[in-house]
Amino acid sequence: MAAYNLQSAPLVPLKYIALFGTGAFIMRSAGCTINDMWDRNLDKAVERTKIRPLAKGDLTWNQAFGFLALQLSAGLCVLLQLNWYSIVLGAASLPLVTLYPFMKRITYWPQAVLGLTFNWGTMLGWAAVASAVNWAVCLPLYAGGVCWTLVYDTVYAHQDKKDDVKVDIKSTALLFGDRTVPILSALSASSMSLVSFAGYLNGQGLPFYAGVGLATLQLARVLRKTEWDDRALDYALSIGGLL
Repeated sequence: MAAYNLQSAPLVPLKYIALFGTGAFIMRSAGCTINDMWDRNLDKAVERTKIRPLAKGDLTWNQAFGFLALQLSAGLCVLLQLNWYSIVLGAASLPLVTLYPFMKRITYWPQAVLGLTFNWGTMLGWAAVASAVNWAVCLPLYAGGVCWTLVYDTVYAHQDKKDDVKVDIKSTALLFGDRTVPILSALSASSMSLVSFAGYLNGQGLPFYAGVGLATLQLARVLRKTEWDDRALDYALSIGGLL
C-alpha cells in the first residue's frame, strides 16, 4: 500500500514482499519457539500439544534456546536490510513477541495480544518503503488486522478449550463461549470495514476492494461451517481457511 501511495517502481514492492515474507517466516517461527519454551509444562496436559518436542522431552530447554538464538540472529539480518526508522520500529515489537506466551495465564484476551504482535508489519512495511509511517492509513489497517487475528485464533482456540479449562489456560474461546459466532461475526465485519477504510484513505483501486470482498466471503464461510466442538475441523478451517 505504501508503494501504491508513493507510486514506486514495480520492483520496490517485490523487494519488500521478499524481505518481509522471509522475516515473517523467521520471526513467527521464533515466536513459536518462545511459546513452546515457556509452555513446555502446560503443553504436556493438552492433547494437541503434548507431542511437541519440548513437551515430549525430545529437546532440552538449552537446545531450544540455542535454536531461538539462531532464529533471532537470522531475523536481525533481515531487519538490518531496512532503514533505521524501520529497524527501531521493528525492534519495538520484541516485547510483544516475548510477552505473548504469558498472556494466556493472566487474561482471557491472549488472542488480542497475538493480534497486536502479528500485525506489527502493517506499520513496519510502510516505514520500510517510505522511511516514515502514514498513521492515518496504517492505524485502521493495523486495527483491522488485529480483529482478523482475533477471529482466526479464537476459532483455533476452540479445539483446545476442554484441555485449557483443566490447566487454567485462558482464551477468547472460553470467554465468548456460546456467543462466539455473533462476536466473531462482528469482529469480521469490523476487520473488513477497517481494512476498506484504510484502502479508501490510501486511494486504492478496484482490485484492492475485490480482494477485501473475497476475504469477507472466506470469513463468512468459516464462521458458517466451523463445528465448534470438533477439534479436527476447527483446526482445518482456522489454519487452511484463514491463514
